[in-house]
Amino acid sequence: PFHLVDPSPWPFVASIGALSLTIGGVMFMHNFSGGGQLLCLGVSTILYVMVTWWRDIIREASFEGQHTSAVQEGLRLGMILFIVSEVMFFFAFFWAFFTSSLSPVFNIGGVWPPAGLEVISPWGLPLLNTLLLLSSGATVTWAHHAIVGGLKFEAQAALYVTITFAVYFTVFQVLEYIEAPFSISDG
Repeated sequence: PFHLVDPSPWPFVASIGALSLTIGGVMFMHNFSGGGQLLCLGVSTILYVMVTWWRDIIREASFEGQHTSAVQEGLRLGMILFIVSEVMFFFAFFWAFFTSSLSPVFNIGGVWPPAGLEVISPWGLPLLNTLLLLSSGATVTWAHHAIVGGLKFEAQAALYVTITFAVYFTVFQVLEYIEAPFSISDG
């Protein structure tokens, strides 16, 4: 009822790529020579592993017929558990944020935000980015319903709008980080 996976080099190669990406990123941020190259090598390795590993999975599922209904159910359960773990991660993240902001500790002077930190107005780019995220959720849902309904042109249009929103969101996020009165090195 389950699929025994053939031995694969991709988990090991992906872990080496992740290690290179992490060490290269730290080296790059601390201006060590070779950090940028190691970072690029790590990113390239991860991308290569993604393409080749997914190719192997598609081959197993489509051409070899290894993904039976029981295997598909296991994959579905795995994705559900992954999403649940992400929800728990964000719950913990926001719990820590609200604990720090609503009950600031002595170490940061007992005030929130910490003294000397200029806060970004939530009514500018953060609000626009929030609206872009909500809108992209609506347009990707529109695309999903168009795909289910067999409306190819409408699905393509909705996906193009979603991708446009994603590009704008990313550009605005970069602008927000550039314009912020503080940086990652501020603590």
